[in-house]
Amino acid sequence: MRSTFQSLLAPLAAALLAMTASAPAALAATARPAWVVSEIRAWNQPYAATAAGELDTKLAKMALDPYTFYRGTAHLFQRDMATWPASAYATAQTGQTWIGGDAHLGNFDAARDSSGAAVFRVSDFDEGYLGQYVWDLRRLATSLVLAGRANGLADADIRVAIGTLVGAYADKMADFKGSGAEASFRLTKSTTTGVVDDLIAAADAKTRGALLGKYTQVSGGVRTFQNTTELVAVPAATRSALVAAMTGYVASIAASKRHAASFYAVKDVRRKLGSGVGSLGRLRYYVLVEGGSSSTSDDVILEFKQEAASAVAQTVPGRLPTSAYGGHEGQRVARTAKAQVLDADVLIGWATVAGLPYWVHEKSPYQQDVDAAAFDSAGRLDTAASYFGQALASAHALADQDYDVAVVPYSIDKQVSDAITSKSGLKAEIADFAFAYADQVALDWAAFVDAYEAGTPLY
Repeated sequence: MRSTFQSLLAPLAAALLAMTASAPAALAATARPAWVVSEIRAWNQPYAATAAGELDTKLAKMALDPYTFYRGTAHLFQRDMATWPASAYATAQTGQTWIGGDAHLGNFDAARDSSGAAVFRVSDFDEGYLGQYVWDLRRLATSLVLAGRANGLADADIRVAIGTLVGAYADKMADFKGSGAEASFRLTKSTTTGVVDDLIAAADAKTRGALLGKYTQVSGGVRTFQNTTELVAVPAATRSALVAAMTGYVASIAASKRHAASFYAVKDVRRKLGSGVGSLGRLRYYVLVEGGSSSTSDDVILEFKQEAASAVAQTVPGRLPTSAYGGHEGQRVARTAKAQVLDADVLIGWATVAGLPYWVHEKSPYQQDVDAAAFDSAGRLDTAASYFGQALASAHALADQDYDVAVVPYSIDKQVSDAITSKSGLKAEIADFAFAYADQVALDWAAFVDAYEAGTPLY
């Protein structure tokens, strides 16, 4: 099997190097196998003792294709932002944007917000940190290239979609500038079409009963988790640690948003396996709590997810001061989620479990994830690109001085709008970056697969 992979990947690597030979040197993809392997191993190694099986799953997923590899290596991208050319449309002030740090197609979703409205929005906050707004645009645009190519789309069509993405982002930031419109902006079924409209409709049609039926069972009037390959029983000590952590978690929720103490009574606990790509290896638990009444029909599933330092902090260490999140990585993620989403989940909080930081939120019954395979035509990708751009602009604009002036001292919508002195220029710059970086990802993936198939230690 290894020789088959090598025979396929060798010409791919050669072709990519030839494709980039005529590009500006600063944007040329470069073969760097030793660095890639070293970085991946260093990033995964801290989780080897507690989650070797999950890391094996992660590596197997990353070996599938360049897009999935990209999803699992935000740390490589953020390291590269320190050395790849800076944007001509960035300033010191725009470098204080509260970014997601891992923007790609799979890190958006449709779900009901706390007001009950089904909306399309950003959905991943693990790498939340302060950085340049263009880093999120670059990473998202590169995912369009990788997913588009995987779906058989022509590069020319993908370039059009990137222009749509960047234009929608810039236009929405200009709309927000000086108007405060971000405080009421939502992407809903009535304001979207195509794949995104379908996602919103699917999310709105979901029910709490269906989610509970998927993961739990009722016996003798008591609801507990099912035992499956993805939901596994935990040792008594782990359960006790999670129960003990609930006090700190509840205290992390603003008093005005807390439910009665009975709401948070723990009914059952399981470890959740196999979720995502980049976060595989970090401990993740589902905690079943009582909910609003003693009835089993309104029980709530909380997700506890282990957190670590943001990948963005490698590039700009200390830009988000630890005082902004109490030095607690779960709090950093929770604050990012609350900053970037209008009417965020009222159950968002953070906790310390057995000495490790976690962010906590509800496993929403009304969530529909993005499937990149759905963008299988130029029209579908281009239409959706506008909504991705608007959703990203909304996240950045919400998380500025209007949320916490001590963290972001600027109106980011104003700073970004002022920095975009040429919308067409930014479109071209982001597209050129995305295609060059997609070629880099393909080379990095080839190096990773070669090491993976050779049995090289990767954690």
